[in-house]
Amino acid sequence: MEITNVNEYEAIAKQKLPKMVYDYYASGAEDQWTLAENRNAFSRILFRPRILIDVTNIDMSTTVLGFKISMPIMLAPTAMQKMAHPEGEYATARAASAAGTIMTLSSWATSSVEEVASTGPGIRFFQLYVYKDRNVVAQLVKRAERAGFKAIALTVDTPRLGRREADIKNRFVLPPYLTLKNFEGLDLGKMDQANDSGLASYDLKWLQTITSLPILVKGVITAEDARLAVQYGAAGIIVSNHGARQLDYVPATIMALEEVVKAAQGRIPVFLDGGVRRGTDVFKALALGAAGVFIGRPVVFSLAADGEAGVRKVLQMMREEFELAMALSGCRSLSEIQRNHIFTDWDAPHTSRLAPRL
Repeated sequence: MEITNVNEYEAIAKQKLPKMVYDYYASGAEDQWTLAENRNAFSRILFRPRILIDVTNIDMSTTVLGFKISMPIMLAPTAMQKMAHPEGEYATARAASAAGTIMTLSSWATSSVEEVASTGPGIRFFQLYVYKDRNVVAQLVKRAERAGFKAIALTVDTPRLGRREADIKNRFVLPPYLTLKNFEGLDLGKMDQANDSGLASYDLKWLQTITSLPILVKGVITAEDARLAVQYGAAGIIVSNHGARQLDYVPATIMALEEVVKAAQGRIPVFLDGGVRRGTDVFKALALGAAGVFIGRPVVFSLAADGEAGVRKVLQMMREEFELAMALSGCRSLSEIQRNHIFTDWDAPHTSRLAPRL
Protein backbone atom coordinates (compact mmCIF):
# COMPACT_ATOMS: atom_id res chain seq x y z
CA MET A 1 0.00 0.00 0.00
CA GLU A 2 1.40 3.36 -1.02
CA ILE A 3 2.14 5.87 1.71
CA THR A 4 0.39 9.13 0.90
CA ASN A 5 1.20 11.33 3.89
CA VAL A 6 3.81 11.80 6.58
CA ASN A 7 1.55 10.74 9.46
CA GLU A 8 1.24 7.19 8.10
CA TYR A 9 4.85 6.46 8.98
CA GLU A 10 4.14 6.70 12.70
CA ALA A 11 1.86 3.64 12.72
CA ILE A 12 4.44 1.64 10.74
CA ALA A 13 7.21 2.70 13.14
CA LYS A 14 5.04 1.68 16.10
CA GLN A 15 4.63 -1.82 14.60
CA LYS A 16 8.31 -2.24 13.79
CA LEU A 17 10.07 -0.77 16.81
CA PRO A 18 10.43 -2.19 20.32
CA LYS A 19 7.96 -0.44 22.65
CA MET A 20 10.72 1.24 24.64
CA VAL A 21 12.20 2.79 21.48
CA TYR A 22 8.89 3.85 19.91
CA ASP A 23 7.74 5.42 23.17
CA TYR A 24 11.03 7.31 23.52
CA TYR A 25 10.53 8.92 20.11
CA ALA A 26 6.77 9.41 20.29
CA SER A 27 6.05 10.58 23.80
CA GLY A 28 5.96 14.02 25.39
CA ALA A 29 6.13 15.34 28.92
CA GLU A 30 3.62 14.49 31.65
CA ASP A 31 -0.02 14.82 30.41
CA GLN A 32 1.23 15.31 26.85
CA TRP A 33 -1.18 18.24 26.38
CA THR A 34 1.43 20.26 24.50
CA LEU A 35 2.31 17.20 22.40
CA ALA A 36 -1.24 17.11 21.00
CA GLU A 37 -1.51 20.90 20.90
CA ASN A 38 1.60 21.24 18.71
CA ARG A 39 -0.44 19.47 16.02
CA ASN A 40 -3.92 20.71 16.86
CA ALA A 41 -3.00 24.39 16.81
CA PHE A 42 -2.17 24.21 13.10
CA SER A 43 -5.74 23.08 12.40
CA ARG A 44 -7.11 26.30 13.90
CA ILE A 45 -5.30 28.45 11.32
CA LEU A 46 -7.24 28.77 8.07
CA PHE A 47 -6.31 29.96 4.58
CA ARG A 48 -7.33 33.06 2.64
CA PRO A 49 -6.17 31.84 -0.78
CA ARG A 50 -5.71 34.28 -3.65
CA ILE A 51 -6.73 33.34 -7.18
CA LEU A 52 -6.36 34.87 -10.65
CA ILE A 53 -2.60 34.50 -10.36
CA ASP A 54 -0.41 32.54 -12.78
CA VAL A 55 1.25 29.87 -10.62
CA THR A 56 2.88 27.91 -13.45
CA ASN A 57 6.34 28.41 -11.99
CA ILE A 58 6.87 28.10 -8.26
CA ASP A 59 10.21 28.69 -6.54
CA MET A 60 10.50 27.21 -3.05
CA SER A 61 14.24 27.81 -2.66
CA THR A 62 15.61 29.97 0.11
CA THR A 63 18.80 30.78 1.98
CA VAL A 64 19.46 29.98 5.63
CA LEU A 65 22.44 31.73 7.23
CA GLY A 66 23.70 32.34 3.69
CA PHE A 67 23.35 28.71 2.57
CA LYS A 68 21.06 28.07 -0.38
CA ILE A 69 18.58 25.23 0.12
CA SER A 70 15.84 23.80 -2.08
CA MET A 71 12.95 24.45 0.31
CA PRO A 72 12.31 25.94 3.77
CA ILE A 73 11.93 22.46 5.30
CA MET A 74 14.94 21.25 7.29
CA LEU A 75 15.71 18.35 9.63
CA ALA A 76 15.61 18.94 13.37
CA PRO A 77 18.06 17.21 15.70
CA THR A 78 16.66 13.90 16.94
CA ALA A 79 18.69 11.73 19.28
CA MET A 80 19.86 8.14 18.90
CA GLN A 81 18.67 7.41 15.35
CA LYS A 82 20.32 3.99 15.18
CA MET A 83 17.60 2.81 17.56
CA ALA A 84 15.23 3.42 14.62
CA HIS A 85 17.34 1.87 11.87
CA PRO A 86 20.86 0.36 11.69
CA GLU A 87 22.05 3.14 9.35
CA GLY A 88 20.69 5.82 11.67
CA GLU A 89 22.13 9.28 11.12
CA TYR A 90 24.04 8.12 8.02
CA ALA A 91 20.75 7.46 6.20
CA THR A 92 19.24 10.74 7.42
CA ALA A 93 22.29 12.72 6.28
CA ARG A 94 22.16 11.20 2.79
CA ALA A 95 18.41 11.83 2.48
CA ALA A 96 18.76 15.47 3.56
CA SER A 97 21.62 16.02 1.14
CA ALA A 98 19.67 14.42 -1.74
CA ALA A 99 16.73 16.75 -0.98
CA GLY A 100 19.04 19.78 -1.00
CA THR A 101 18.27 20.75 2.56
CA ILE A 102 19.91 21.07 5.99
CA MET A 103 20.30 18.30 8.56
CA THR A 104 20.85 19.15 12.22
CA LEU A 105 22.81 16.42 14.01
CA SER A 106 21.92 15.83 17.65
CA SER A 107 24.86 15.89 20.04
CA TRP A 108 23.20 12.73 21.45
CA ALA A 109 23.53 11.00 18.08
CA THR A 110 24.54 7.38 17.64
CA SER A 111 26.89 8.47 14.84
CA SER A 112 29.69 11.01 15.28
CA VAL A 113 30.12 14.31 13.46
CA GLU A 114 33.02 12.75 11.53
CA GLU A 115 30.93 9.73 10.50
CA VAL A 116 28.06 11.93 9.30
CA ALA A 117 30.50 14.14 7.38
CA SER A 118 31.89 11.01 5.70
CA THR A 119 28.51 10.35 4.00
CA GLY A 120 29.34 13.03 1.43
CA PRO A 121 28.58 16.69 0.78
CA GLY A 122 25.72 18.45 2.54
CA ILE A 123 24.91 21.46 4.69
CA ARG A 124 24.81 20.33 8.30
CA PHE A 125 24.26 22.04 11.63
CA PHE A 126 25.30 20.62 15.03
CA GLN A 127 22.93 20.70 18.00
CA LEU A 128 24.62 21.40 21.30
CA TYR A 129 23.68 21.15 24.94
CA VAL A 130 25.83 23.08 27.38
CA TYR A 131 27.56 20.95 30.01
CA LYS A 132 29.10 21.95 33.31
CA ASP A 133 32.49 20.98 31.92
CA ARG A 134 33.20 23.76 29.42
CA ASN A 135 36.11 21.72 28.07
CA VAL A 136 33.66 19.06 26.85
CA VAL A 137 31.61 21.72 25.05
CA ALA A 138 34.74 23.20 23.46
CA GLN A 139 35.84 19.76 22.22
CA LEU A 140 32.41 19.04 20.71
CA VAL A 141 32.29 22.41 18.94
CA LYS A 142 35.81 22.04 17.57
CA ARG A 143 35.03 18.55 16.26
CA ALA A 144 31.87 19.80 14.55
CA GLU A 145 33.82 22.68 13.00
CA ARG A 146 36.56 20.39 11.73
CA ALA A 147 33.95 18.02 10.27
CA GLY A 148 32.58 20.88 8.18
CA PHE A 149 29.40 21.65 10.12
CA LYS A 150 28.15 25.15 9.31
CA ALA A 151 26.29 26.29 12.45
CA ILE A 152 25.56 25.44 16.06
CA ALA A 153 21.98 24.99 17.27
CA LEU A 154 22.26 25.73 20.98
CA THR A 155 19.41 24.08 22.90
CA VAL A 156 18.41 26.36 25.77
CA ASP A 157 15.24 24.74 27.14
CA THR A 158 16.84 21.85 29.05
CA PRO A 159 18.30 23.07 32.36
CA ARG A 160 16.86 19.71 33.43
CA LEU A 161 15.23 16.97 31.37
CA GLY A 162 11.44 16.96 31.24
CA ARG A 163 9.41 14.20 32.86
CA ARG A 164 8.48 11.71 30.17
CA GLU A 165 6.40 9.09 31.92
CA ALA A 166 6.63 6.48 29.16
CA ASP A 167 10.42 6.45 29.59
CA ILE A 168 10.05 6.04 33.35
CA LYS A 169 7.58 3.14 32.92
CA ASN A 170 9.75 1.47 30.27
CA ARG A 171 12.98 2.12 32.24
CA PHE A 172 14.42 3.59 29.05
CA VAL A 173 18.13 3.01 28.38
CA LEU A 174 20.15 3.23 25.20
CA PRO A 175 20.42 -0.35 23.83
CA PRO A 176 23.80 -1.85 24.81
CA TYR A 177 25.02 -2.22 21.21
CA LEU A 178 24.78 1.57 20.66
CA THR A 179 26.79 4.48 22.03
CA LEU A 180 26.51 8.27 21.96
CA LYS A 181 29.34 8.59 19.46
CA ASN A 182 30.14 12.27 19.98
CA PHE A 183 31.02 11.59 23.62
CA GLU A 184 33.34 8.62 23.12
CA GLY A 185 36.51 9.31 25.08
CA LEU A 186 34.92 12.11 27.10
CA ASP A 187 34.16 11.56 30.78
CA LEU A 188 30.72 13.04 31.37
CA GLY A 189 29.48 11.12 34.36
CA LYS A 190 25.75 10.48 34.10
CA MET A 191 24.34 12.12 30.95
CA ASP A 192 21.13 13.48 32.42
CA GLN A 193 23.03 15.08 35.27
CA ALA A 194 25.57 16.65 32.94
CA ASN A 195 23.28 19.34 31.55
CA ASP A 196 24.24 22.66 33.04
CA SER A 197 21.21 24.01 34.87
CA GLY A 198 22.91 27.39 34.99
CA LEU A 199 22.85 28.06 31.22
CA ALA A 200 22.67 31.81 30.88
CA SER A 201 23.46 34.64 28.55
CA TYR A 202 27.16 34.40 29.26
CA ASP A 203 27.19 30.88 27.79
CA LEU A 204 26.10 32.36 24.48
CA LYS A 205 28.80 35.00 24.78
CA TRP A 206 31.40 32.39 25.79
CA LEU A 207 30.43 30.14 22.88
CA GLN A 208 31.06 33.01 20.49
CA THR A 209 34.62 33.31 21.85
CA ILE A 210 35.45 29.67 21.00
CA THR A 211 33.81 29.41 17.57
CA SER A 212 33.18 31.57 14.56
CA LEU A 213 30.20 29.43 13.55
CA PRO A 214 26.80 31.16 13.67
CA ILE A 215 24.72 30.16 16.70
CA LEU A 216 21.00 29.47 16.50
CA VAL A 217 19.23 29.62 19.87
CA LYS A 218 16.76 26.73 20.03
CA GLY A 219 13.95 26.64 22.55
CA VAL A 220 12.65 30.22 22.61
CA ILE A 221 8.87 30.69 22.95
CA THR A 222 8.53 34.22 24.41
CA ALA A 223 9.20 37.77 23.23
CA GLU A 224 11.41 38.40 26.26
CA ASP A 225 13.78 35.56 25.40
CA ALA A 226 13.71 36.48 21.72
CA ARG A 227 14.96 39.98 22.60
CA LEU A 228 17.70 38.46 24.79
CA ALA A 229 18.79 36.12 21.97
CA VAL A 230 19.11 39.12 19.62
CA GLN A 231 20.93 41.15 22.28
CA TYR A 232 23.47 38.39 22.96
CA GLY A 233 24.42 37.92 19.34
CA ALA A 234 22.46 34.87 18.20
CA ALA A 235 22.42 34.40 14.42
CA GLY A 236 18.85 33.09 14.55
CA ILE A 237 16.11 31.70 16.78
CA ILE A 238 14.34 28.35 16.62
CA VAL A 239 10.90 28.59 18.23
CA SER A 240 10.69 25.18 19.88
CA ASN A 241 9.22 23.47 22.92
CA HIS A 242 11.53 20.47 22.47
CA GLY A 243 8.85 18.42 20.75
CA ALA A 244 6.65 18.92 23.85
CA ARG A 245 9.13 16.87 25.87
CA GLN A 246 10.12 19.46 28.48
CA LEU A 247 7.48 21.65 30.18
CA ASP A 248 3.92 20.52 29.52
CA TYR A 249 1.21 23.18 29.04
CA VAL A 250 3.42 25.58 27.15
CA PRO A 251 1.72 26.80 23.97
CA ALA A 252 2.12 25.07 20.64
CA THR A 253 5.10 26.54 18.82
CA ILE A 254 2.88 27.82 15.99
CA MET A 255 0.94 29.82 18.63
CA ALA A 256 4.15 31.30 20.08
CA LEU A 257 5.73 32.04 16.69
CA GLU A 258 4.21 35.44 15.93
CA GLU A 259 5.16 36.86 19.34
CA VAL A 260 8.78 35.82 18.81
CA VAL A 261 8.87 37.11 15.21
CA LYS A 262 7.59 40.53 16.31
CA ALA A 263 10.15 40.72 19.12
CA ALA A 264 13.03 39.83 16.76
CA GLN A 265 11.99 42.80 14.57
CA GLY A 266 13.59 41.30 11.48
CA ARG A 267 17.08 41.55 12.98
CA ILE A 268 17.64 37.78 12.88
CA PRO A 269 15.67 34.98 11.20
CA VAL A 270 13.15 32.99 13.23
CA PHE A 271 12.53 29.31 12.53
CA LEU A 272 10.01 26.86 14.00
CA ASP A 273 9.85 23.20 14.95
CA GLY A 274 7.11 21.16 16.59
CA GLY A 275 4.07 19.50 15.06
CA VAL A 276 4.91 20.12 11.40
CA ARG A 277 3.43 17.22 9.42
CA ARG A 278 1.93 18.81 6.28
CA GLY A 279 2.95 21.21 3.55
CA THR A 280 0.07 23.39 4.72
CA ASP A 281 1.75 23.58 8.15
CA VAL A 282 4.92 24.90 6.50
CA PHE A 283 2.91 27.56 4.64
CA LYS A 284 1.15 28.65 7.84
CA ALA A 285 4.47 29.00 9.68
CA LEU A 286 5.93 31.12 6.88
CA ALA A 287 2.78 33.28 6.75
CA LEU A 288 3.27 33.95 10.48
CA GLY A 289 6.84 35.10 9.85
CA ALA A 290 9.03 31.98 10.08
CA ALA A 291 12.01 31.82 7.72
CA GLY A 292 11.73 28.02 7.65
CA VAL A 293 10.72 24.96 9.65
CA PHE A 294 12.44 21.89 11.08
CA ILE A 295 10.87 18.43 11.26
CA GLY A 296 11.83 15.85 13.88
CA ARG A 297 9.53 12.89 14.56
CA PRO A 298 8.60 12.39 10.88
CA VAL A 299 12.30 11.73 10.26
CA VAL A 300 12.73 9.03 12.92
CA PHE A 301 9.40 7.36 12.12
CA SER A 302 10.11 7.20 8.36
CA LEU A 303 13.68 6.07 9.12
CA ALA A 304 12.29 3.22 11.24
CA ALA A 305 9.81 2.28 8.52
CA ASP A 306 12.06 2.36 5.46
CA GLY A 307 15.55 3.68 6.23
CA GLU A 308 17.00 6.31 3.91
CA ALA A 309 14.21 5.78 1.36
CA GLY A 310 11.64 6.58 4.05
CA VAL A 311 13.31 9.87 4.99
CA ARG A 312 13.64 10.78 1.30
CA LYS A 313 9.94 10.07 0.82
CA VAL A 314 8.95 12.26 3.78
CA LEU A 315 10.97 15.16 2.42
CA GLN A 316 9.52 14.65 -1.06
CA MET A 317 5.92 14.51 0.23
CA MET A 318 6.38 17.60 2.40
CA ARG A 319 7.92 19.43 -0.55
CA GLU A 320 5.10 18.48 -2.93
CA GLU A 321 2.40 19.39 -0.40
CA PHE A 322 4.05 22.74 0.33
CA GLU A 323 4.34 23.52 -3.39
CA LEU A 324 0.65 22.71 -3.82
CA ALA A 325 -0.32 24.91 -0.85
CA MET A 326 1.66 27.76 -2.43
CA ALA A 327 0.02 27.27 -5.84
CA LEU A 328 -3.51 27.07 -4.42
CA SER A 329 -2.86 30.19 -2.30
CA GLY A 330 -1.52 32.14 -5.27
CA CYS A 331 2.14 32.35 -4.17
CA ARG A 332 4.99 31.85 -6.65
CA SER A 333 7.90 32.41 -4.26
CA LEU A 334 8.42 32.43 -0.50
CA SER A 335 8.50 36.24 -0.46
CA GLU A 336 4.90 36.26 -1.73
CA ILE A 337 3.63 34.32 1.31
CA GLN A 338 2.07 37.04 3.45
CA ARG A 339 0.26 37.26 6.78
CA ASN A 340 -3.00 37.97 4.94
CA HIS A 341 -2.91 34.53 3.29
CA ILE A 342 -4.14 33.06 6.60
CA PHE A 343 -6.42 33.99 9.45
CA THR A 344 -6.24 32.83 13.03
CA ASP A 345 -8.62 32.83 15.97
CA TRP A 346 -6.69 35.75 17.48
CA ASP A 347 -7.13 37.99 14.45
CA ALA A 348 -9.41 41.05 14.45
CA PRO A 349 -13.14 40.28 14.77
CA HIS A 350 -14.02 41.44 11.24
CA THR A 351 -11.86 38.71 9.68
CA SER A 352 -12.83 36.00 12.14
CA ARG A 353 -16.51 36.55 11.25
CA LEU A 354 -15.63 35.07 7.86
CA ALA A 355 -14.48 31.91 9.54
CA PRO A 356 -16.63 29.05 10.73
CA ARG A 357 -16.63 28.73 14.50
CA LEU A 358 -13.67 26.56 15.49
